[in-house]
Amino acid sequence: MYLYGGHVTSWKNEHGEELLFVSSKFSNHGPLESHGFARNRFWSIDPDPPTFPKKFIHYEFRLRVALGLGGDLMLTSRIRNMNTDGKPFTFAFAYHTYFSVSDISEVRVEGLGTLDYLDNLQNKERFTEQGDAITFETEVDRIYLSAPTKTAILDHEKKRTFAIRKDGLPDAVVWNPWDKKAKALADFGDDEYKHMLCVETAAIEKPVTLKPGEEWRGRQELCAVPSSYCGGLLDARKVLQCAEKMHY
Repeated sequence: MYLYGGHVTSWKNEHGEELLFVSSKFSNHGPLESHGFARNRFWSIDPDPPTFPKKFIHYEFRLRVALGLGGDLMLTSRIRNMNTDGKPFTFAFAYHTYFSVSDISEVRVEGLGTLDYLDNLQNKERFTEQGDAITFETEVDRIYLSAPTKTAILDHEKKRTFAIRKDGLPDAVVWNPWDKKAKALADFGDDEYKHMLCVETAAIEKPVTLKPGEEWRGRQELCAVPSSYCGGLLDARKVLQCAEKMHY
């Protein structure tokens, strides 16, 4: 984990296989303001961290992120409004999670089908997903609204399933830049889009508002398990079984 931006850059299974995607052009320093100011600040490992200086924000608050131990990757964020002037503040939040996959064309996402989503490629126009799974043949950048607490990423070639469980984060974002946008991104290799998939747990459509003294908590837990097969295809009925073992 890098203290700059609070980036978790490595999560491996018992076989030593890397489960997170990090671009070969990744730098632990750089401009990341478009994804929120918290990704462009130095963090500290401290049981009682200081509040952010007011020059970065209009209100005083405290943000904490905790990483769990064990094989699953657990992240918990707490945000508290510490204003003494009676003013509330509003924010959006997302965990930008980049998964390492064998080939994006061999991957599908279960659990978000038939939901309403906002398409960022079409100025956030609203659509309804058709079908039970999301597959990838071109660039995808969508915000799924009121997403279920559990989602799964099935990697056919690696015979691996990522299970994602969330709490306090109603939405989900799915993104892959595909070839043209990947070539236009300075911090992304031209062909690296083939081996990554971003699935974020988020609170975007309805930002969170906290009154002074109120606290919000968002939590994400990830696990990776071997995928089950049925007739040569991944068995969707067993996709989310490992998520049932997650507890809060």
